[in-house]
Amino acid sequence: MSVKELYELWRNRATGDPDLMEELQSISKDEDGIYDRFYRELEFGTAGLRGVIGAGTNRMNIYTVRQTTQGLANYLKSRYDNPAVAIAYDSRIKAKLFAEESARVLAANGVKAYLAKELQPTPLLSFAVRSLCCQSGIMITASHNPAKYNGYKCYGPDGCQMTDVAAGDVYAEIQKVDLFNGVHLADFNQSVENGMIIEIGEDLLESYLGNVQAQSVNPGVCKGAGLKVVYTPLNGAGNKLVRRILQRIGVDDVSVVPEQENPDGNFPTCPYPNPEFREALELALKLADKQKPDLVLATDPDSDRVGIAVKQGEGYRLMTGNETGIMLIHYILSCRKQAGTLPERPVAVKTIVTSEMVTRIAEKYGCELRNVLTGFKYIGEQILNLEQAGEADRYVFGFEESYGYLAGTYVRDKDAVVASMLICEMAAYYRMQGKSLSDVMNELYAEYGYYQNTTLNFAFEGAAGMEKMQQVMGSLRKNPPDSIAGRKVVRTADYQQSKAVDLTTGLEEEIKLPKSNVLSYFLEGGAAAIVRPSGTEPKIKVYVTSVGADEQDAAAITKQLADEMTGIIQS
Repeated sequence: MSVKELYELWRNRATGDPDLMEELQSISKDEDGIYDRFYRELEFGTAGLRGVIGAGTNRMNIYTVRQTTQGLANYLKSRYDNPAVAIAYDSRIKAKLFAEESARVLAANGVKAYLAKELQPTPLLSFAVRSLCCQSGIMITASHNPAKYNGYKCYGPDGCQMTDVAAGDVYAEIQKVDLFNGVHLADFNQSVENGMIIEIGEDLLESYLGNVQAQSVNPGVCKGAGLKVVYTPLNGAGNKLVRRILQRIGVDDVSVVPEQENPDGNFPTCPYPNPEFREALELALKLADKQKPDLVLATDPDSDRVGIAVKQGEGYRLMTGNETGIMLIHYILSCRKQAGTLPERPVAVKTIVTSEMVTRIAEKYGCELRNVLTGFKYIGEQILNLEQAGEADRYVFGFEESYGYLAGTYVRDKDAVVASMLICEMAAYYRMQGKSLSDVMNELYAEYGYYQNTTLNFAFEGAAGMEKMQQVMGSLRKNPPDSIAGRKVVRTADYQQSKAVDLTTGLEEEIKLPKSNVLSYFLEGGAAAIVRPSGTEPKIKVYVTSVGADEQDAAAITKQLADEMTGIIQS
């Protein structure tokens, strides 16, 4: 069917949402607008669906959500007797609607749906899948994307986001479903009455918070420490549970940014609700100038990531995702070793684009460090492997540079609730010693060397952008650089071809990780550049690593590398 025919079909059939009808009418003479909405279907992968909210096969709407859920239901029914699915959602536009439509489709197919009664953090969904013995989970969220996006994350029975194989099988089922004629849909209220849609209750939230609190390294340290915190949930799902866990551990002085306290999918004060960006913390920092807290916390809309700023002199220092993770793993390993609670043969997990400074810290404390591909599902997979071997207690911490952290095995996704708790506990612990977290980070740099990690983002919007991204990666594979910013490339790794090459010796090594479209270039002096198309956004990310004698030295190296990589990507 042509793009124009698809458009006309939608104009006649997509009557279930007035917003879609209005949008379709408004683009009747906009050929580019029609093409962009219908030139492809949103692809379902390990990150589920993600796209702009609106009309068309290339948009997030009730029809693409229903089609996806029908495919998921078909997949589950072919593999399980009496399957069940947990569903949650954050503050995104139409998120509650998409969650309820998903529940209606599941109920119509005889699949029991456990549905959150209000917005909840993504890690709670992961917890619900495991606690309620579900075979899958659906989280309606676009994480930290701008307001125009929404998404549909899909989880397996282990509470991890779906594996490549499972996602591929679900996608195959989705493609068999006719978008308008192939979806079964039940009445919502009737499904509640007959027990096919069940509300997730307070008891599950309490169980989740109990598991979070159990990850405390120094229980009781916050009480009487005088820790003062400014917090922003960025108009997202973290507000209630983050504040509840901080209250439980004795952090009583918490000021919440009023403009960003309540759910609002338009994110009126923060167009990019991503704690990786300083702009997302601007209002929190303004409040901090008045309140003078020890710590500023910001969780993203689905509360699986957390960013922080810490007091430094009269101002505040924004910590990178790497720096926060470095401090947390040092805090956990050092305190648990001192207390005698560190397990034998402890295991920590990080992604390949996360700071190599972690390697040195892990070595100091005799901790095995496992490197995995980008995506927290791969960290969750390592926890599952340990659990299946009867060694789950060996896992102590996992993190990725993009502000995602997890202590404990109760969930299988990054968790800003437990991370917020541990960050506050860590700040209180060092405050009792007369240190700020800025002091702690400086001490770690002094001990291990100044590692600076910077992420460059290159956006490629629309159909032409997707093609350009493929061209860039293809060109790099065909013509790899032999030096970057005057620094010789000494080792390369192509994770799609599962091959690493030591260019000084010519030796090749097999990469024993799942295939992924990632290219790494390791340079003289410990510097590196890793190139990876995002799996959830139309962008290429370049992760630049420099190692310097101090911050100024590392920054100079970073600038040189970033300038050259920018030229390579944009050429």
